[in-house]
Amino acid sequence: MSEILLTSKIEQLQAALMPFRRQLADHPLYSSIKEMENLKVFTQNHVYAVWDFMSLLKALQIRLTSVSLPWQPVGDAETRFLINEIVTGEESDVDESGNRCSHFELYLEAMQQLGVDTLPVLDFSAKLSAENYQQHIAASDLHEAVKAFLTHTFDIAFHAPTHVIASVFTFGREDIIPDMFIGIVRSLASEYPEKLSILKYYLERHIEVDGGEHSDLGMQMVSRLCAEDEQKWQEATDAAIQSLQMRIRLWDGIKAQL
Repeated sequence: MSEILLTSKIEQLQAALMPFRRQLADHPLYSSIKEMENLKVFTQNHVYAVWDFMSLLKALQIRLTSVSLPWQPVGDAETRFLINEIVTGEESDVDESGNRCSHFELYLEAMQQLGVDTLPVLDFSAKLSAENYQQHIAASDLHEAVKAFLTHTFDIAFHAPTHVIASVFTFGREDIIPDMFIGIVRSLASEYPEKLSILKYYLERHIEVDGGEHSDLGMQMVSRLCAEDEQKWQEATDAAIQSLQMRIRLWDGIKAQL
């Protein structure tokens, strides 16, 4: 399929997502975050989405590259390059002091600076596996919206076709953070710089990396995986829409806790 046709397919997929992306951009959650305590509640819930995003990423790396011994080439080299490039940026970025860390670890640093306990998410993540994830999530004391979000993510990561995982990763997750939310955090950070400098850096870095370079790489990856297969394009679109609907449900659940 030509580059022009692939670009057209991506544009069609993005057009199908626009109503849901608008719902997220205009979600009342953001205007409900008016003080530090609200932001703490947000991070306590949102951190699970930051963590399971990394699991989607690793699911793609496992599918698209060789991660077992003896090494053998998997798929085509261009797709391997795309996913490995994203993995490097997500797993080994830099914090505001220039130290290497994953985006999840950076978010944990932001929570700790904010005064939020990170042990619950660390304990939860350490005990989840492919064999027990549904039971582990159901038995937790997380909000029901967080449980539903996590269950959906790991259903995709463990069981979905590779092109579906790639679509959810690229179009259904972290590539857009509304300006309203950034503005709220910046405003609070100016008042409490000793509490919010890391979260402010995380969000700004996130926009720079995930919303820019990684978004472009992800779209290239989806294009190569779906190629000329109309059914795959439809499945990729449906999965991305469902993922955005799950994010809206998560935002609804967090707002209800504020």
